[in-house]
Amino acid sequence: MLGIDPGSVRTGWGVVERDGQRQRGIAAGVIRVKETAPLAERLEAIHRGVCAVLAEHKPDAVAIEEVFFARFAQAALVLGHARGVALLAAAQAGLSVSTYPPSVVKRAVVGSGRAEKTQVALLVGTLLGMRELPGVDATDALAIAITHLNVSRLGV
Repeated sequence: MLGIDPGSVRTGWGVVERDGQRQRGIAAGVIRVKETAPLAERLEAIHRGVCAVLAEHKPDAVAIEEVFFARFAQAALVLGHARGVALLAAAQAGLSVSTYPPSVVKRAVVGSGRAEKTQVALLVGTLLGMRELPGVDATDALAIAITHLNVSRLGV
């Protein structure tokens, strides 16, 4: 399962596998793009990065965070573009995609839809038995993957 936390400068990704009732973190990272690059170049780099992760880890499915309400419409629009190229990469790979709002991911992992990123990161590390935590963008992506695995296990 590949979880993606889209961003126009940092797109987090995390691969989690389920082994019976246990979940195990396989890999995680962040696709970083130059903030000063034109939007089209950043989107191409994000797409290329997601395609590389898909090719390397060959997940069965993808879960991606939904765009949350943003105070600034332009920021939400740019985030939507980044999310769109990640969705495109998954579709090109023939994978099913599930989406989850941030509050659902936080509630699934921490128990509260208003949890802070640091709380999510710590609980992701605990759930996956990780000694070292990747950055918050990557742990958010792992949380999205965990959410999907839990939802799919429950048949929701």
